[in-house]
Amino acid sequence: MSLILLCLLLSIYFMVKSFLILNTDKETSKRMLKHIGDSGTLGLALGVLGAFIGLITAFDVIEATGGAAPSIIAGGLKVAILSPIFGLFTFSFAKLSIMVLRLIQK
Repeated sequence: MSLILLCLLLSIYFMVKSFLILNTDKETSKRMLKHIGDSGTLGLALGVLGAFIGLITAFDVIEATGGAAPSIIAGGLKVAILSPIFGLFTFSFAKLSIMVLRLIQK
């Protein structure tokens, strides 16, 4: 989750930087759009990767113990879904920022 947070913070940094240089340097501002999109996509990919790692870990524990109560499985699945949700939020924020910046640039 910390890597996804880093991607979100990078998206925010590039967005703010692009807003600040929008009127002075349009070429650099357009390059910032690519950086915003890349950091958002990386956040989404890291979220999906985190979910798969969490599920593999949960299945290893279930295999080692020979079974688990449904409440324990449901709790583990809930935790495994948190990282993709945060990654999706990061991706959505980045795409929304790109849309706003493109509208302002025109």
